[in-house]
Amino acid sequence: MTRIGLSRRKALQSGACALAGAAGLLLTPRARAGTERSPTNEEIVRRWYKAWEKKDQGQFEALMADNFTFTSAAGDDHISKSAFKTQCWDTQINFIDRFDLERVFASGNEALVKYLCHTRNGKSFRNVEYFRLRDGKVESIECYFGGKSTFPSAVSKG
Repeated sequence: MTRIGLSRRKALQSGACALAGAAGLLLTPRARAGTERSPTNEEIVRRWYKAWEKKDQGQFEALMADNFTFTSAAGDDHISKSAFKTQCWDTQINFIDRFDLERVFASGNEALVKYLCHTRNGKSFRNVEYFRLRDGKVESIECYFGGKSTFPSAVSKG
């Protein structure tokens, strides 16, 4: 049998490094749990925008939680599901052509989306929307966009 010489100091250093490495492995899944992408919620968000493009009201309503709220700088402050349908879907559905989803980040029960929306009159605008999701449905959206003069919509003159 061959003996390998190892000093106590080297043994303690090796043991300390092994312990630190093992501790890091135990903490890593917990530390990353809140930052991992959530393909399920990302897919729900992508289906949300597809429902708008396809004008699929059934899919649109199926994706909304019963307690859905919508907030935007246009004076919408946690409006209800029915108010959102009346004020947003009904007024914008025939105006929107398609969305280019530039960024979709989903983590846990949240998602952040940056998109370029193309309108049927040849204009486009960019928004950022923050989603909260629960049990496979959209619970709330906060929409951030530019001022009325730079934000074309079905109700704007520009």
